[in-house]
Amino acid sequence: MIIKERKIPLSILKLQALLRRLPPTHPKIPIILSELHKREAGYRGECAIDFPLSFLEPKDYFIFHDIRLQDQTRFFQIDTLMLSQKFILIIEVKNIAGSLYFDSTFNQLIRTKDGIESAFADPLLQIERQESQLKKWCIKYGMVEPPIYSLVVISNPQTIIRTNPENRNLQYKVIHRDTLPTKIQQIENSIKQSNLSDKELKKMIKNISKHHSEADFPILQRFDLTKKDMIKGVLCEKCSMSPLLRRSRVWICSRCETESKDAHIRALRDYYLLLGPTITNRQLREFLSISSSASATRILRSMNLPSEGMNKGKVYHLPFENEKG
Repeated sequence: MIIKERKIPLSILKLQALLRRLPPTHPKIPIILSELHKREAGYRGECAIDFPLSFLEPKDYFIFHDIRLQDQTRFFQIDTLMLSQKFILIIEVKNIAGSLYFDSTFNQLIRTKDGIESAFADPLLQIERQESQLKKWCIKYGMVEPPIYSLVVISNPQTIIRTNPENRNLQYKVIHRDTLPTKIQQIENSIKQSNLSDKELKKMIKNISKHHSEADFPILQRFDLTKKDMIKGVLCEKCSMSPLLRRSRVWICSRCETESKDAHIRALRDYYLLLGPTITNRQLREFLSISSSASATRILRSMNLPSEGMNKGKVYHLPFENEKG
């Protein structure tokens, strides 16, 4: 049973919104695109294990995708966390093409692709650290801790996995995605008795759900940008023209003549992702490039937004919280 569904990460949504709001010639676009492509590749890799996991018996396993918890001192993120009455399984997904060499001497991962070698952090050290942090998290909340296992899953079936002859244990920790159900069954069969009661399992599921915290960060600050760098106005969904003109409560594109009554919602979603969850009448007028305070008020009222304060100090809460995991 999937307890926490997989969703497009907030980091990807923010990067996409940022690219929509920067001029095509902005000098920061190449590094933002590079970051976006890297994160999208990682997300595609994580999605690639959904099919193998679908072969598991739903009533026996409780699955959390993209979970982020805090031990005594720091946060840690797990691609997929699986619970059963017998064990916990941490799954770290790597979507890396080419030939991978796990160097156990220097604890690094070396990728060879198109004749070029690149070094990556050792994912085996990563899952070892995740195991340690998850154990601390269980202690923090006073939960019974069943055996914790961890796997590095290579999501690209064409990726070649190699290591030095002495590293005989690699086959137990690094697998291709299609062998995931078999590996889970092997772990299941190796444990003869349950380690968690129904009550203890439900408590752990409840605590993980309660204490998950989506990773968030100020995207403009990360790339040393300000509001002045951004394109203002409502963008045309069809041709990306900005700003759309507002006439008789309808948004009109002067380039392709597309009309929309709710194009401002997409723009305010960009505002939410880039600038924050609250907005005032003045901030809305500035971001949507409209001059009329009355028009801004009508837009805000039409969205039935929760608000606080009065008159010019009134602050509205944008309704895009479900963008977060």
